Amino acid sequence: MRRAWGDEFRALEDVTFKVDRGETLGIIGRNGSGKSTALKLIAGVTAPSSGKVFVTGRVSPLIELGAGFHADLTGRENVHLNGSILGMSQREIDEQFDAIVEFAELQDFIDTPVKRYSSGMYVRLGFAVAVHSNPEVLLIDEVLSVGDAFFQEKCLARMHQFQVAGTTIILVSHSAEMITNFCERAIWLDHGRLAADGPAGQVVDEYMATVPHAAEAG
Repeated sequence: MRRAWGDEFRALEDVTFKVDRGETLGIIGRNGSGKSTALKLIAGVTAPSSGKVFVTGRVSPLIELGAGFHADLTGRENVHLNGSILGMSQREIDEQFDAIVEFAELQDFIDTPVKRYSSGMYVRLGFAVAVHSNPEVLLIDEVLSVGDAFFQEKCLARMHQFQVAGTTIILVSHSAEMITNFCERAIWLDHGRLAADGPAGQVVDEYMATVPHAAEAG
């Protein structure tokens, strides 16, 4: 697949990969390497300039958490709005509502307009809705770096539950440790091109050895 912006910049160029059902794939690379663009193409947020993207199953993109929220609506109303955007039926939203609110730890603020939420509250609610949408494909873009340590641990625990359940997961992270520990396989994107594809530990080692100051550059 390829994604170009204007006549000059190509975010992705000739990138081809397949993810098997139930697999956890990590995507690593420097800032601007095309990682987030790849997730947006898979999520259907962005269309490829050429090539095709095939996805089977309900996709839950944890890319821009709360992107579908309306600032003037309450948390309750936004749960229903965002859940619908993610493909949940009204019945599914009603059944999952209490669990969503509890996971987000927003019981006392669910009827408050989200424009009054802190950034942490906003992200917690967005994450909670997404992970309760019963996804078959989960796309994660650096969202586990937000929130306090306790909430991060809760998010990681939920991710492991998805793995055990056989959910397909594609994770973008600046953390080489997270890619190595959480993913079975990884791809390395470099200037919009596929530089490596293989076992997560091997790809991360290649990336860290080849890219100067990779850890600092992200």
